[in-house]
Amino acid sequence: MTARKPLALGNWKMNGDMVANEQLMSGLLESSALLMTGGAIQAGFAVPAPYLFQAAVRLKGTGFLWGAQDCSDQANGAYTGEISTAMLQDFEAGFCLVGHSERRARHHETDQQIGAKLKALLAAGVMPVLCVGESLEQRESGLAVQVVCDQVLAALKGLKTEELVQLAVAYEPIWAIGTGKTASAADAQAMHAAIRQALGQLDAKAAGQMRILYGGSVKAANSAELFAQPDIDGGLVGGASLDVKEMTGILQAANTRAASLGLVQQNS
Repeated sequence: MTARKPLALGNWKMNGDMVANEQLMSGLLESSALLMTGGAIQAGFAVPAPYLFQAAVRLKGTGFLWGAQDCSDQANGAYTGEISTAMLQDFEAGFCLVGHSERRARHHETDQQIGAKLKALLAAGVMPVLCVGESLEQRESGLAVQVVCDQVLAALKGLKTEELVQLAVAYEPIWAIGTGKTASAADAQAMHAAIRQALGQLDAKAAGQMRILYGGSVKAANSAELFAQPDIDGGLVGGASLDVKEMTGILQAANTRAASLGLVQQNS
């Protein structure tokens, strides 16, 4: 089986401005150039929609991906405030988040809507990153695995092998997002293994190839332990992605993971 290339994506959420974005991207390009040139890992940023053009201009040719935090399931029309997949294509977006817990909670997005967005992104050639996760109440009630796997199965229902392998799944325990709390590496691995098993119900071949990311207060200090787990293929990083030092450390952890998989070219 082909090794899964580690993927580290930063989610800027509703943060940034033209000056701060330039400083952040410039700092990361300087600190992480060697990590990105070998192609052993993938990394990028989900930026606020107004800054897609800035990210596209600044990051093109650097090895970094840039993407969006959400999209519409409609091609065009009277959908005020929404962003179509064709618009993402215009900015050469490499990926788009769908189903983030903040979108599910604040905008009441359903699994069916999220599935429609996934299909629209796949048709446009933009990598979907499906976000799933459970609340603290659901975890304490013993429902965490059921809730998360139900989200996965509902959103990905009906997709073919060649479609499934183009997307990534990001597991973000809701109780750990922005709280400073994080699941232990063992707990995160257990959930990732459960997600991969659920993916196997859809398509056994695709399940082994699909990347599953961990999100929920990922930092430089805990990323190496998290990424060392067999079913954790990288991270969806929140607040730490706005800090050059933190994000560089996370990318280094992803590179260490890649080296353990034999993806890093050794200098002779």
